[in-house]
Amino acid sequence: MAPELISSLSLWQEPFMQRALIGGVISGILGGWVGSIAVLRQLSFFAEALGQASLLGISLALLVGLSPPVLLWPFALGFAWLLRELLKRSSLSADALLSLMCSGALALSVVLLSSLPGARLSLQQLLFGDILGIAWADLLPLTLLLVVTLA
Repeated sequence: MAPELISSLSLWQEPFMQRALIGGVISGILGGWVGSIAVLRQLSFFAEALGQASLLGISLALLVGLSPPVLLWPFALGFAWLLRELLKRSSLSADALLSLMCSGALALSVVLLSSLPGARLSLQQLLFGDILGIAWADLLPLTLLLVVTLA
């Protein structure tokens, strides 16, 4: 066999590559399933805005020294509640409100993350993440989410 192929195959013996493959497969299945439902229900922009609101929660958690999931869920749920309340009371369309909230959450996230002491995060890394950094402990909730979603 060619030496390049042997060295490429040896990469899959590394635990970080195995975790990345498992996490990628699970995320791919989840993304395809949930994404299709979001598009069919015309909620694709809501999913984008919810992601930006979650990033704001993560940013604030990192700024105050908490674990990111501690504030991720409250910010995501609070965003959904706030959107519902604003839709009841505002004459703006849902798309207009989502657009304002999405861009505002992303702007605040970037400001908060850039103010972190010693942070060397790029915007690309924040938006897309790093699948090679996934831990075994991250795969359990991801797998549980897949099981609950497909059940």
